[in-house]
Amino acid sequence: MPPENAPITISIERTVDPARIAQATAWMQTGINLATTYPGFLGSGWVRAGTDSTTWHMLYRFADDAALLHWEQSPERAWWLQSGSGFMSQHRSERRTGIEGWFDEPTEVTVEHAGLAAAAPAAPPRWKQAVTIWLGFFPLNLLFTVLVTLLVPGWDELPIVLRVLLTTLCLTPVMTYVLLPGVTRMLRRWLSPTS
Repeated sequence: MPPENAPITISIERTVDPARIAQATAWMQTGINLATTYPGFLGSGWVRAGTDSTTWHMLYRFADDAALLHWEQSPERAWWLQSGSGFMSQHRSERRTGIEGWFDEPTEVTVEHAGLAAAAPAAPPRWKQAVTIWLGFFPLNLLFTVLVTLLVPGWDELPIVLRVLLTTLCLTPVMTYVLLPGVTRMLRRWLSPTS
């Protein structure tokens, strides 16, 4: 069970009427704009499966269950969903929490497909997750340490706590948003729980 205050990512798959693409595009952006006004909103985005595809995917993230529930039960969201019902239908929704979301399959996931609950595939073994994180973190940390030592006068004289604080503040976003997603894409087959 993830911590109560863990961020939650929602992944939704929808089918769009191909004759109403422009309207659907405006509708998706309206939903994102509405969600951004809610406390705890951490980000959102959407993509089409392809230029000729009627399948669209939307992702949004909230700080915790309470913030997500506030958005999901809001009159604005109800209005927004109703306004798209003529050209958009939802087929699948996943709730993801925990670090395993980086590896595509979280520790706890609820999947709805056409209104029916379904089991999601398992996350990769923890040892593979640890190796993957290390493969991204070691070279990044090494590069950062070499560059900062060479380019920042007096870096070695700073207290160790301050150096570690500054290092983690700089490297955590890079790991989270750039390196780890790239490494997991490269290792996708190896990370499969069955390999």
